[in-house]
Amino acid sequence: MPTTLTLKNIPDAVYEQLKLSAEAHRRSMNSEAIVCLESVLLPAKVSVAERLARARELRSALPKGKFRARDIDAMKREGRP
Repeated sequence: MPTTLTLKNIPDAVYEQLKLSAEAHRRSMNSEAIVCLESVLLPAKVSVAERLARARELRSALPKGKFRARDIDAMKREGRP
């Protein structure tokens, strides 16, 4: 069950950085704080080497020469206002 935590006396610089990060990731300050805490306090379940190996495996499965930068950009913009 989630627990509520109230933080007091947050240094101004930390608060401003959290606010900028939340805006950049389109999250609330609360959600951004949780993401930051999780990334520091919870151990990664997948090692960097494993993650890179998986990315390389997925990339090698893609058809060669089918994805041009402009096509990727167009796909990213699809459905956006």
